[in-house]
Amino acid sequence: MKLRTNSHTLLGALLGVAVMAAGCVTINIYFPAAAAEKAADRIIDEVWQLKGGVPTPPAPAPGAKPAEK
Repeated sequence: MKLRTNSHTLLGALLGVAVMAAGCVTINIYFPAAAAEKAADRIIDEVWQLKGGVPTPPAPAPGAKPAEK
C-alpha cells in the first residue's frame, strides 16, 4: 500500500510541474513597423474623407471575397 501512495504522489508532482511549465509559455507576435504605419495612414485618410463629405465605397456583401488592389 505504501508503494501505491508514493507512485500517486510522484505522478501528482510530475503533473503539477508539467502544468506549471505549460503556464509559462509566451507567444510573441511582432507586427512590421512599415505595415502598421501604412495601415494607420490608410485609416487616417478614410477618416478625413468621411469628414470632408467625400462618399465612401459601399461595404462588400457578407461572404464576398475582398477586391485585390
